[in-house]
Amino acid sequence: QVQLVESGGALVQAGGSLRLSCAASGRTFGLYTMGWFRRGPGKEREFVAAISGSGGTTNYADSVKGRFTITRDNAKDTVYLQMNSLKPEDTATYYCAAQKWGGLRAMDEYDYWGQGTQVTVSS
Repeated sequence: QVQLVESGGALVQAGGSLRLSCAASGRTFGLYTMGWFRRGPGKEREFVAAISGSGGTTNYADSVKGRFTITRDNAKDTVYLQMNSLKPEDTATYYCAAQKWGGLRAMDEYDYWGQGTQVTVSS
């Protein structure tokens, strides 16, 4: 069982930056692929970014590539999402998720989910 707690969401102006954190429970954090997903107002949940257990492989949605960076600190059982050059369309609830066996972008293969943190980008 893995418990995930996101933090760092806030109201920010367009062009600004935020760093989201996701703290995980458990002693085997390094075995889990970690992903960030988001659900904007009136939209379906969508993939944002993911990182392999070792941190050696990352994957990004085209909409955030070059602006967002996912990293992890396995010593702290935490994954981060650095978000730069934020746009109003980035407004969403951001969720982190964990899984062991599936593809990095495969939302249905993530087994554990956090409660989400709200990011609002004003124009």
